Amino acid sequence: MSAQIISGKEVSAEVRERLKKDVEQMKLQDPNFRPGLVVLQVGDRDDSNLYISMKLKAAAEIGINATHMRLPKTATEEEVLHSITEVNENSSFHGLIVQLPLDSIHEIDTEKVTNAVAPEKDVDGLTSINAGKLSRGDLRDCFIPCTPSGCMELIRQTGNATTNRPDTSVAKYKTKQRNVCTVIMYDKELDEDSINRWMDLFPAGVSVAGKRAVVIGRSKIVGAPMHDLLLWNNATVTTCHSKTADLPGEVSRADILVVGIGKAEMVKGEWIKKGAVVIDCGINHIPDETKASGKRVVGDVHFASAKEQAGFITPVPGGVGPMTVAMLMSNTVLSAKRFLESHQPGKWSISYTKLDLQKPVPSDIVISRSCVPKPIDRLAREVGLLSDEVELYGKTKAKVQLKIIKRLEAQPDGKYVVVTGITPTPLGEGKSTTTIGLVQALGAHMKLNVFACVRQPSQGPTFGIKGGAAGGGYSQVIPMEEFNLHLTGDIHAITAANNLVAAAVDARIFHEATQSDKALFNRLVPLSGGQRTFSPIQINRLKKLGIEKTDPSTLTEEEITRFARLDMDPSSVTWQRVLDTNDRFLRKITIGQSPTEKGYTREAQFDITVASEIMAVLALTSSLEDMRQRLAKMVVATSRGGVPITTEDLGVSGALTVLMRDAIKPNLMQTLEGTPVFVHAGPFANIAHGNSSILADIMALKLVGPEGFVVTEAGFGADIGMEKFFNIKCRYSGLRPHVVVLVATVRALKMHGGGPTLTAGMTLPKEYTEENLELLEKGCSNMTKQIENAQLFGVPVVVAVNAFKTDTEAELDLVCSMAKAAKAFDAVRCSHWAEGGAGALALGQAVQRASEAPSKFKFLYDLELPIADKIRIIAQKIYGADDIELLPEAQHKVELYTKQGFSNLPICMAKTHLSLSHEADKKGVPTGFIVPIRDIRASVGSGFLFPLVGTMPTIPGLPTRPCFYDIDLDPETEQVNGLF
Repeated sequence: MSAQIISGKEVSAEVRERLKKDVEQMKLQDPNFRPGLVVLQVGDRDDSNLYISMKLKAAAEIGINATHMRLPKTATEEEVLHSITEVNENSSFHGLIVQLPLDSIHEIDTEKVTNAVAPEKDVDGLTSINAGKLSRGDLRDCFIPCTPSGCMELIRQTGNATTNRPDTSVAKYKTKQRNVCTVIMYDKELDEDSINRWMDLFPAGVSVAGKRAVVIGRSKIVGAPMHDLLLWNNATVTTCHSKTADLPGEVSRADILVVGIGKAEMVKGEWIKKGAVVIDCGINHIPDETKASGKRVVGDVHFASAKEQAGFITPVPGGVGPMTVAMLMSNTVLSAKRFLESHQPGKWSISYTKLDLQKPVPSDIVISRSCVPKPIDRLAREVGLLSDEVELYGKTKAKVQLKIIKRLEAQPDGKYVVVTGITPTPLGEGKSTTTIGLVQALGAHMKLNVFACVRQPSQGPTFGIKGGAAGGGYSQVIPMEEFNLHLTGDIHAITAANNLVAAAVDARIFHEATQSDKALFNRLVPLSGGQRTFSPIQINRLKKLGIEKTDPSTLTEEEITRFARLDMDPSSVTWQRVLDTNDRFLRKITIGQSPTEKGYTREAQFDITVASEIMAVLALTSSLEDMRQRLAKMVVATSRGGVPITTEDLGVSGALTVLMRDAIKPNLMQTLEGTPVFVHAGPFANIAHGNSSILADIMALKLVGPEGFVVTEAGFGADIGMEKFFNIKCRYSGLRPHVVVLVATVRALKMHGGGPTLTAGMTLPKEYTEENLELLEKGCSNMTKQIENAQLFGVPVVVAVNAFKTDTEAELDLVCSMAKAAKAFDAVRCSHWAEGGAGALALGQAVQRASEAPSKFKFLYDLELPIADKIRIIAQKIYGADDIELLPEAQHKVELYTKQGFSNLPICMAKTHLSLSHEADKKGVPTGFIVPIRDIRASVGSGFLFPLVGTMPTIPGLPTRPCFYDIDLDPETEQVNGLF
C-alpha cells in the first residue's frame, strides 16, 4: 500500500490563513501597526530571485510589510554589515533574512554576517544565540529555523496520537483550541510562554516521544536544528551523514526519517522502515530530456520506491519548500507579537535610583555628582522609546524623534499637571524644585509612570544672578552641568536662526536702497545655464502677490517691481538680534556704521535669545510642518504701504527650518531618582509665554499612558506663566490639564504681608527667619488670589507649601489651613529639597486624588473679542486692576494689527513678575490701579500679541557680582566647579 502524501502546499495555506488572522488581530490592538520583514539580497541569482518572490508574495497575502533590499554582488562585507545594522535599529522591521551569493566578488565572513542580525529579528533562526537556545531547549524568546519548524508542522499533519512530553516531577496540562497537551522539559518546568510556544510548534500529531528518529544531514540550517527539535520532543535521535557506517541499517530502524543531505535520491525505498514518516528536505536538479529545461527537481529520497514503504511522505517539490516559506512568515509574525507585547504603551519596567540623603544638605553640584545617572539609552528603553526614536548626545542626554507621536497616536493620554506659584520674591520659591520633587514622588515612591516637562534654562541667568535652573537639593535634573550649559545646542540654533533673519532684514533694506528694480530682480533671480529660474520660496511670494507665473521672463515691469521690492520702512523693523548672555549695553545700539554700508545706519537692539519669537515658535509648534509654517509667518517689519513683511517674503523661512530641524526634537534627561524628564524650549515668562514645548508634553502624555502623569512647569507666578499656559499653550495644544499645583513659601507670603525687601545675595532680615504669624496671615492674601486665578479656569488646585528650615510648624499649618479656606482642593507641606521624592509623597498623593476630581476647564476670554477687551479681561480678572490704559503707541498698534488681520490672536502680557500689578514694589494684592499698556507687538509666527506693560528690558544686565565669579573648570578632572 502506497504512503499517504503530506502536501506542504495545503498545510502552508492553512498556516498562512492562521497568520493572516493574527495580523488582523494585531491591527485591532494598534491600527498603525504592521509586521515588517526585510529580505536583504546580495547579488542577483535567478534561483534566489525565485525564492525571494515567493516570500514577498506570501508576506503580502498575510499582511506583512515586506521590503526587498538589494546590494550588488560587488558589495563588501562592511557594506553588508552596515545594511544589517540599519535594519536592526529600525523598529518598523521585526524580521531580517540575509541571502549571500555563492560567488561574491569580495570575501564575506558568512558567520560574522549571520550573527550581525539582531537575535530578536533573526526570523531565519540561524544566529549563534538562537541556535544555542534551541540546543538547550530554551524556547522562551528564540526562533526555530524555518525548514525544521516546517518539518515538525508536517509531522503533526500525519494525524496520529497526541504528542506526550512526560515531566519527571509534575505534569502540566494546558488546553488550547485543537488539542490537550502535556507539556514538559525534562527536569525543569517551562514557563507559560514556553508552554504556549511548544504547543504552537507541536500540537496534536504523530507520537514523537519515545520514537526512533533519524536525521540525515548536519547543516546549521536543517540537520542540526532538526536533531534538537526531535530530541526536545523526547524522540531518540540519531544524526547521520554521507560517511555514516551502515547508513541503510540506521535508516531501516527509523520511525521518523528527515533527510536534508543535498544528494539526489540518495535514500532508497528499500532502506525505509515500513510505515515510517519520511520528510524529504532535498532540492536537487537532475538531467531529464523530457523537460523543456533539460532537468527536473528531485529530493534526497528516491520517491517512487520510498512511497511503497513509508506510511507518510513529503513530495519534492510541494512538500517542505512551501512550509519553509510559511514558517518564515510565522516567525516574522511571532517577532511582531513579541515586539507589541514588550512595547505596550504605558507599560514601563523602570528602575529607580536610591538617594543617599546627607545632613546638612550639600550643595546642588555635590548632590548632582554623588548620583550616577542611568545610561540615557537604558532610560529610553524603560519608558517605552525605541532605539531608532532616540538620538544619543553622550551618555546622559538624548533627543527624541517626533515619529513617536505617530506610533502612539492611538494611546490614551495620561493625567496633565501644571506647577505654578504665588507671586515670587527675587530669590524664587522653588517651582522647579517642586516639579522635580513631585515627579520623583509619583514615580520612585508611588510607582506611577511619570514624566517631568521643563524648560531649558538660558545661560544669561546661569552666569548672571539666578544661577542654574535644574531644581535643587535632592530634587534635581541631572547632570546639572549638562542641563544648564549648552544641553544639545537648541538655544544656539535659535540664536543662529534669529540672527540670520536680522541679517536678511538689514541686507534687504540696504540692497533695495542701492539698486534699481531691474538690477535687484536680476540678482534675486540670477542667470544659471543661460536662463533664470524662481526658487520654490520665490514662487510662494509670487502667489501671495497674486502673480500666477513661474517663468521669470514673463513678468511685466510692474510685476518685477512688486516682486523685487519689499519696501520695508526701517523705522518699523521689529526684529532684533539676540544673544544668550546678560549684556545691558546691547539694549540699544546703532548698526551700519562701517563705510561699506554707505551711511545706512539705524538704531537697533539685542534681546536675550530666549525672548526670540523663534523660541516661542519652538515651544508652541505641533510638528515639523507646523514649525515651517509658523517660521514663515513671522512678521519682521511693515512696508511703507502698511503691509506686514514676513520671513517668507524675505526668502529665509526654509533656511530657518533647516537650522531648527534638530532643535524641534525634545531632549531626554533624568532626575536624581531616575525618573524621566523632557527638557525642551525655554521662553521667559515675563517677556514671552514662559512654558516648555507642546511637543514634549504630547510625547510624555502618550508615553506615560492613561494611569500616568505628566508634570510641567509654568514660569513665575500664576498671574504670569499659568495664565499664559491656559490661554495660549492649551489653546494651541488642545490639551486640558487635570490639576494645578500652586507653590507657596512662608518667606514669600511674609514679604506680601509687608516684610522687608528681599535682595539676592544679601542676608535675610529676621522677619523671615523668626516666627511671625501676623505678617504671614496678612501675606496669605496673595496665595488666596492666585488660587482664585487658577480656579477661573475650572481646574482643581493643590497648594504645595515648600518648607524651609527656618519655617515653624505653626507657620506651615497656618498656610495650609488658609489655602484650604480659599477652597484649594488640598494643601500639603513639602520637604523635597532635603528629602527628594519622599519629601513630596503627600503632595503626590494629593495630586493623584485631585486628578480624579471633576475638571471644568475653560478659557478666560474669547479670541474673537477686540484686542483691548482681551487685555482688559486679563488685567481685571487676573491682576485685580480697575482698568487698562492704552498709550498712544499701543493704540496705534491695536489699529494696525486689527487692520492687518491679527486681532484674533491670544494675548501674552509682558509685565513684571514681582507683583500682581505693573509695579514691582506693590506686594500682596494691590487694588485700585490701572494697567498702562505702553506698546503692543505681534508674534504672528508663534501666534500671539504681546502688550508691554511699563518698561520691560528684553535682555538682562549683569549685577555687581555675577555668578561667574564662582564658576571654573578643574583641568585634571574636567569637572565644573561653582555652578550652583
